[in-house]
Amino acid sequence: MAEFTLKLRRYDPESGEPAYWDEHTVDLEPHRSVLEAILQARALHDGSIGIRCSCRAAICGSCGVRVNGKPGLACHTHLDKAQRGAPDGVIEVEPMGNMPVIKDLIVDMDAVHWKKIQQVTPWLAAKQPVPEREYLVEHEAMVDVTQSMACIQCGACVSDCLSMEVDPDFVGPAALAKAYRFVGDPRDARTKSRLQELADDPHGIYDCTHCFKCIDACPKGVAPMSQIMRLRRRAGSDCHIEDPNNGERHERAFVSLVRDFGLLNEAELLPRSYGGDSALAKFKPAAAKELASSLPAIAKALLRRKVTPSTALRPHKLPASDLKAIKHIYDTVEGRAERVELNLYISGRDEDLL
Repeated sequence: MAEFTLKLRRYDPESGEPAYWDEHTVDLEPHRSVLEAILQARALHDGSIGIRCSCRAAICGSCGVRVNGKPGLACHTHLDKAQRGAPDGVIEVEPMGNMPVIKDLIVDMDAVHWKKIQQVTPWLAAKQPVPEREYLVEHEAMVDVTQSMACIQCGACVSDCLSMEVDPDFVGPAALAKAYRFVGDPRDARTKSRLQELADDPHGIYDCTHCFKCIDACPKGVAPMSQIMRLRRRAGSDCHIEDPNNGERHERAFVSLVRDFGLLNEAELLPRSYGGDSALAKFKPAAAKELASSLPAIAKALLRRKVTPSTALRPHKLPASDLKAIKHIYDTVEGRAERVELNLYISGRDEDLL
């Protein structure tokens, strides 16, 4: 047995009082979970502590909280590890972010998480005619969606999503990972329309900022951001959907600029994203309009010496040998007959694919 101090963030909206911190000391074996410590504190010290839990086996996803500022499952976080991660040895436990608090560590998942899930039509739209017996699916097809199927809907990724923090209307990592579960399923009849809706939505697949927070937060290795990238590849590369948000054109410009220059030519990125993927894009009306609207930001960057006129107007240059090596990578990847994507169940190293 060892002594652990918990610092719980308490808040009851109905009381009208502000949130506050509440400390409790418990005696438990170090390998026990933070959830068990919270339940002991509630049983022995304060029965009003609010915590949602069920299976206690990292399967139901009910006990999602933030421990020392990081989202996770309280039942899946050991006390000794949590104590080592606390600056002063006091384990801080807070409710998850990006969702309204109902009481203490309980958040309203219906208001955000489940509302987002409903947006992506989270069920299979069967192709017609429906087989009289079982629908046989290739093994590789089901392996591809198994990673997104591993999601337990705990909301940890939603809690830490920076895009949702800035734009609450963003569909979010959990819902988009759920969307790929059906987009990647060959039995679904709505693949193209699902991708069209998610690409056209200004808060859809192109609203993700690639911060990797959801990948770090997920306790099940679902890697929601990877599923979002797959949705983008399906929409742009496979279905050739050009969205009104310029997301697909923006990504295409990134790819071609790095291929041609070895590094990102930022002065070309904006016009190519709006005017087409060529050096003449800056003369297109749509690109010119966007460039004009960006002049205040460009002027501010110049005044603060974040960029200089020479670096802004001249592309980066790499040694010819380095540029040749980068183009070799592109030729190797683009020359494959089929796209190879690693996931939780298809393992390997990126280097082995080159």
